[in-house]
Amino acid sequence: MIIEATAPTRIDLAGGTIDIWPLYLFHPGAVTVNFAISLQARCRIETRTDARIIIESRDRAIAFETDLRQIEELAHEPRLELLSKLVHFFRPETGFHLIAESLSPPGAGLGASSSLAIACIGALNHLVGGRYHPDQFIQIATNIETTVIRVPAGVQDYYAAFYGGANCLHFRPDGIVREELKVDAAELERRLLLCYTGEPHVSGINNWEVFKRHIDGDARLFDLFEGIRDSARQMRAALLANDWTAVRETMRAYYPKRKQLAPNITTPHMDQLVEKALAHGAEAAKVCGAGGGGCIVFLCGEGRKERVAEALREGGASLLAWRFSAEGLTVREL
Repeated sequence: MIIEATAPTRIDLAGGTIDIWPLYLFHPGAVTVNFAISLQARCRIETRTDARIIIESRDRAIAFETDLRQIEELAHEPRLELLSKLVHFFRPETGFHLIAESLSPPGAGLGASSSLAIACIGALNHLVGGRYHPDQFIQIATNIETTVIRVPAGVQDYYAAFYGGANCLHFRPDGIVREELKVDAAELERRLLLCYTGEPHVSGINNWEVFKRHIDGDARLFDLFEGIRDSARQMRAALLANDWTAVRETMRAYYPKRKQLAPNITTPHMDQLVEKALAHGAEAAKVCGAGGGGCIVFLCGEGRKERVAEALREGGASLLAWRFSAEGLTVREL
């Protein structure tokens, strides 16, 4: 049996970091806005007739072997830790070869590890006969990835990977509610430019430090979170109205709030790229994910996208080709 699963990555537009439990509970009306893109994470599982287990990451060029008798040891396996813990959780009863890969560059800040977790969960769950309902996939991914990164994690990436499309996550006391945003996908693709800086991100926002400061009652940090919440709500309204003037103004207001939350969200090279892009027709910029490297998404003025792209290439950045992904997790048996 061969199983193939894919899940998209995402571009986050507003409301990052506020998606960490329980921080959003202190900011009534908290939301996060993102949309899925075609730079997929992929998982392929091919069953074997023996008891061997092979776990392989194509993009990291790492692979190792074990067998069903040692499956308990995968809970503490440092090699390909996320994949190992997922296999340990599902405990398949047949040998197999699992191959994982991501089309996103390393450390891009596009939620690739979370997308990979969702793709692997979809494939492994199919392998074990659908033991878990798909409604449980996001919770499984959140819990297992948290044990890998060992700090509180935001949840927005899993929703984009699982559902695809454009998403507004509403964080409420009775749970997280996903709202599918009806956006003009063609306009998103036409106006937004995704730039990879060439610097793998090193988490410019240290979620654990932010978490501790928030819980300790840092008043300035609390006010910044209020501003992040408000910007995300404004982004939602702007996208639903297809109001690109409002999108531009919201992105411009959001950028300094993220810088205040963590000044090292941008590196000197990233600052130079933003300055260069703005000088050549970009209207606003948004660092993807936790920053400290990785990707920047630019909103380009009418007819100026190619000028901005050329300026970024001259600055040493790469432009990533992407499409809006309406489809989330897909699992098929070949």
